Amino acid sequence: MRPFKLDRPTVADLLACKGKRQLTQVLVKSLEEAEAAEAASIEMINLAGESFTPEYRAVMPRAFVTVGLEYGTYVTAEDYIRAAFSAMRTGADAVYCAASVEIIARMYAEGIPVCSHVGLIPSRCTWTGGYKAVGRTAQSAFKIWQDVQRLQAAGAFCIEMEVVPDRVAAEISRRTSMLVISMGGGPGCDGQYLFAEDVLGITTGHMPRHAKRYRKFAAEYARLQKERIAAFGEFKRDVESGDYPASDHIVRINDDEFEVFLKQI
Repeated sequence: MRPFKLDRPTVADLLACKGKRQLTQVLVKSLEEAEAAEAASIEMINLAGESFTPEYRAVMPRAFVTVGLEYGTYVTAEDYIRAAFSAMRTGADAVYCAASVEIIARMYAEGIPVCSHVGLIPSRCTWTGGYKAVGRTAQSAFKIWQDVQRLQAAGAFCIEMEVVPDRVAAEISRRTSMLVISMGGGPGCDGQYLFAEDVLGITTGHMPRHAKRYRKFAAEYARLQKERIAAFGEFKRDVESGDYPASDHIVRINDDEFEVFLKQI
């Protein structure tokens, strides 16, 4: 159940939950996933900016929707601000932005709610040694804390804390006024975040340590693909044998009308 007085939470509603309960957040990539997350009362739903349409907002009327502004797609503060306003006109409640604190400060000055990112940031992971945990040394952990302070000063209301030691994440979370959503940062944050593709078991191959698979959609998709191939093959064989189209699949014409047609041509 959602802990909000109104069906659709605001930034203020989410911040009021800090330190009181764990929120849930998922990243979705299809209308079906979005509708399912909404039906399951997931409080916060993320999706990529280029896929967000009014249809997504329509199937998520009660969720807090954050639209991701992919790092590198936009360059200047004006680019980000324009994209953010476009998303919010479509129905977004906030935007995800991993750009500089200067750009986030510009967005905050325009009243745009921004969720940013610390720890393992995929678009910048070359600086932290690749796709691995960040904050396992005192120096690295303190750098995360400094990043959090800068983002808070810039006006971000929320941060994603990705693959950071649980004790580090918990200490930072209780020392910032921002909402801290954990993706592999342990239970001491304000919420837990997973990708729908991991929750549903769509992902094949390597699974991140923090991910948890609740279903095995990949196996079902493989089964469905075999069924697609079989169905197409049966269709082809029916055409070749003359079994398709059968009498049930064709439209009839009255004999008299057909005779008139023949005379006309």
